[in-house]
Amino acid sequence: MELSTLWFLLIAGLFIGYFVLEGFDFGVGMLVPVLGRDDRERRVIINTIGPLWDGNEVWLITAGGAMFAAFPEWYATLFSGFYLPLLLILVALILRGVAFDYRGKRPEPSWRRRWDAAIVFGSAVPAFVWGVAFANIVRGVPLDAQHNFTGGLLDLLNPYALLGGLTTTALFLTHGAIFLALKTAGDIRTRANRLAERSGLLALALAALFLGLTLTHRATPTAVVLSVLAALCLVGALVANRLPSRTDPQGRREGWAFAGTAAAIALAVASLFAGLHPNVMPSTVDAALNSLTVANASSTPYTLKIMTWVALVFAPIVVLYQGWTYWVFRKRITTHHIPD
Repeated sequence: MELSTLWFLLIAGLFIGYFVLEGFDFGVGMLVPVLGRDDRERRVIINTIGPLWDGNEVWLITAGGAMFAAFPEWYATLFSGFYLPLLLILVALILRGVAFDYRGKRPEPSWRRRWDAAIVFGSAVPAFVWGVAFANIVRGVPLDAQHNFTGGLLDLLNPYALLGGLTTTALFLTHGAIFLALKTAGDIRTRANRLAERSGLLALALAALFLGLTLTHRATPTAVVLSVLAALCLVGALVANRLPSRTDPQGRREGWAFAGTAAAIALAVASLFAGLHPNVMPSTVDAALNSLTVANASSTPYTLKIMTWVALVFAPIVVLYQGWTYWVFRKRITTHHIPD
């Protein structure tokens, strides 16, 4: 396997990890005022992702750095053509991080409501805009012979891309609701289970439509198989979310349900990259001559070789550390853990 193809797969893996892990905390952020009936319950919801959300964003930073080093032309075209959407994502993520820190600085309910609204905004906007961005990458954008983006913001807001944004939002909302059911107990757990049932059906319908339309643009055997598996995993997650638990008479099989939504998101993103390859950014002007591909967008073989050795050393360390973090904070949280 050529190193350029290897790094395409690695970048795909980084984005898969980002959407699976950041996806559930986007969903949790959107649900803070929905499932939290009072301030103590909202604090429980926020605390489920408190030790995790900033570590999840490392996957995005690493993916962006890997793209910059391995495929500089892809990075340049993407970040210049998608400047406004990516800037909106960045502002939303900054606002969300500030909201997590500042929400508890003052006791007034109005103060906390405003920061709760900031958490919802900072979670919903990236969830939607990432779907719009990736849908446009897969569909193709207007590129000239120098691989410069020649379109405008309205070109990115086409119906297919908006459907992609709605799909990722619904998937992350369901993923977050099931995560809350897995990490909490009592009334929050019950309400999260019920919400996951309703949002999961919507996510399934949107995902089926979006992946079906995607396969009309980028139908490869691998993409078809991954899309079908993604749909089956999502169905399995919704079934598991309704099944009673054998060890907890009042609970459901949230662990299997969470594994199902995680697998569904991972397989869906993998299907997008499988349909995209060997392109990294197709052109709608002249697909044969103007598209960016793994071959014409990559760095030199020497650069890719150095990057490969660095990744072999440091990637396992980062993954092990993050896995240890999830293990330490694996227990359920209830309102009894929240001081007055």
